[in-house]
Amino acid sequence: MEKSTTALLPDGEKARRVYLSLRDQIADGRLGDGDSLPGEQRLAASYGVSRVTVRRALDALADSGLIERRAGSGTKVRSGAEAAKPVAMDFTTLMPQLVEMGQQTTARLLSFSYGPAPEFVARAMHLPNAEQVQIATRVRSAGGTPFSHLTTYVPASIAQNYSEDDLATTPLFKLLERSGVQIDQAHQSVSATLAGPDVADALDVALGSALLSLKRVVRDVEGNGVEYLSGLYRPDMFRLDMPLTRVGQGAARHWEPAIGQQGGAP
Repeated sequence: MEKSTTALLPDGEKARRVYLSLRDQIADGRLGDGDSLPGEQRLAASYGVSRVTVRRALDALADSGLIERRAGSGTKVRSGAEAAKPVAMDFTTLMPQLVEMGQQTTARLLSFSYGPAPEFVARAMHLPNAEQVQIATRVRSAGGTPFSHLTTYVPASIAQNYSEDDLATTPLFKLLERSGVQIDQAHQSVSATLAGPDVADALDVALGSALLSLKRVVRDVEGNGVEYLSGLYRPDMFRLDMPLTRVGQGAARHWEPAIGQQGGAP
């Protein structure tokens, strides 16, 4: 990527609204590579704002590397801004896709340490108070573009079986299995959050960008918590697909998730 997309949102609520709208149109393909944007006057009329407001939004998009502004030729979506394809995960075949993702994407280890499990981790994994855990933060990329910021917590008694170098080169669920862990099930929840300074820098997104937030607790065959994952994902680079099936009869007929294999951790 020629230019980092890490940038502050433009000043002013109206400028941010224009910026986020145009950024979303670029992210989802409504504005494609090389497409020309309307002129400032047309954009101002379209959004009901001043040209000064539009200019601030366009400046932020240019600073983010998403558009090019050239005198005499107008404003265009930057060449290569959409080169990277998003990673898609289907809940019905989650485990095989996690294996494939580990083989086809790259991970960069940002931090690695041991310490007492935070209260929310100990509670979710049913760990004793002050249980020592390994805490590691990684950024995973596809095609050179970062798409996820992952922080994992693993009981020290398990994590001592692999090294920091191992974690930088091998998917975590493989290291867990190599350590003798028999993974049985996982529970995860998905919500949304905003990118703080460190995460925005790591994922090459604007400060305050919307992110998918995924929390996952992985358990072994005895029900013990073996991993807690806190993952933040760029919505333009990652999505979770869930097929639905129409079931039931009469007034009780409804949509039901068609979930197959579950579990594992990136």
